[in-house]
Amino acid sequence: MNTPKAPDYVPGHGLLRGRTAVITAAAGAGIGGATARRFLEEGARIVIGDAHARRLKETEQALAAEFGAGRVTSLPCDVTDEDQVGALFAHAEQTHGGLDLVVNNAGLGGTADLVDMTDEQWGKVLDVTLNGTFRCTRAALRSFKASGRRGVVVNNASVVGWRAQRGQAHYAAAKAGVMALTRCAALEAAGFGVRVNAVAPSLAMHPHLVKVTSQELLTELTAREAFGRYAEPWEVANVIVFLASGYSSYMTGETVSVSSQHP
Repeated sequence: MNTPKAPDYVPGHGLLRGRTAVITAAAGAGIGGATARRFLEEGARIVIGDAHARRLKETEQALAAEFGAGRVTSLPCDVTDEDQVGALFAHAEQTHGGLDLVVNNAGLGGTADLVDMTDEQWGKVLDVTLNGTFRCTRAALRSFKASGRRGVVVNNASVVGWRAQRGQAHYAAAKAGVMALTRCAALEAAGFGVRVNAVAPSLAMHPHLVKVTSQELLTELTAREAFGRYAEPWEVANVIVFLASGYSSYMTGETVSVSSQHP
């Protein structure tokens, strides 16, 4: 059987026109970078953050050259640092006069059996993936509540928040925590008109994933997908656009699986 190819790239339809978005971990070719591009194609202004300052500046320059300097700004941001998170959100508000959308994409993985895992390995993954999402969600809700804007938060979770996978106890615990955080934040934010949802990708291929995951595991995970292929990062970004747009106006507290994976 021939492996199906990815579908044609979907053009923008102006779904986010005139809105301002903060996107974390947006440098490079992963889901964050794809989301930054998709938001620009849908008409948004974006403020992108990433812990890798050089890659972030290169991403900003490339996107600004294509979409216009006035629509793309960046600020280095390590989501484990509360001061840097605060600076990123303040930059968005000061540059664009307010904030409408937040995509919490920052996360950190790795593979280690629990019997061999150190406190440092466990803590580092949870601090970036879960605590970082908490810090940015808190900053977003504070901004929306103060401004009165009916904002939207989209968190990046993972199917491993639901499904067991060997060597992923820290990552799975963090992503399950992101799902729970999403549900609780959504209930709290509904009172001031703000929506909070999440996506849960299974396997979206990008260069960083290749560096931290063995080829054997990637082959195994790809074989589980019904389409016989991994997702392109922009296919996950399309669902993030949907959750950020008015097309999902009655959805909050939901985690949407972006997967063709079967048990």
